[in-house]
Amino acid sequence: MTRALVVNASHEPLAIVSCRRALILVLAGKAECVAEHQRTMFRSPTCTLAVPSVVRLLRYVSVPRPAPSAVTRAGVLTRDGRRCAYCENVGETIDHVIPRSRGGQHTWENCVACCLSCNRRKGSRLVAELGWSMRVVPGPPRTGRGRVTPGTGHDPAWAPWLAHAA
Repeated sequence: MTRALVVNASHEPLAIVSCRRALILVLAGKAECVAEHQRTMFRSPTCTLAVPSVVRLLRYVSVPRPAPSAVTRAGVLTRDGRRCAYCENVGETIDHVIPRSRGGQHTWENCVACCLSCNRRKGSRLVAELGWSMRVVPGPPRTGRGRVTPGTGHDPAWAPWLAHAA
């Protein structure tokens, strides 16, 4: 079964649904067909309809955004793939890039996975003071939940809408 992209009235990508669901939205008057699949048709005894590739909702739908996730040890280790940000060994603990004793905050941008030996050697010093470099730039985790993101297997007709989602 082919799939269709559903975009909000503001052309923001919302979801990927089956073509049958997209056609039902169009027939119910809740959406309009913006792009159609080539050479694919739905046939009934009384009519023939083109299969939608992109449908735009006629009314704007407010999409709730999830609250940012809390910074946890497990979350930082998972985000960094359990690898030390300084030496790439197995990360067993977390380290504050700007130490808390120097005003650093407990945020996603300031916490990295770290091995015990690097954490002991770094102590309450800055990375620049030691002459070290970091293999990653810390930031909030990228989950992709609830978002339509560019990827493999998507219809080329979706490109104008997915470019705005990236």
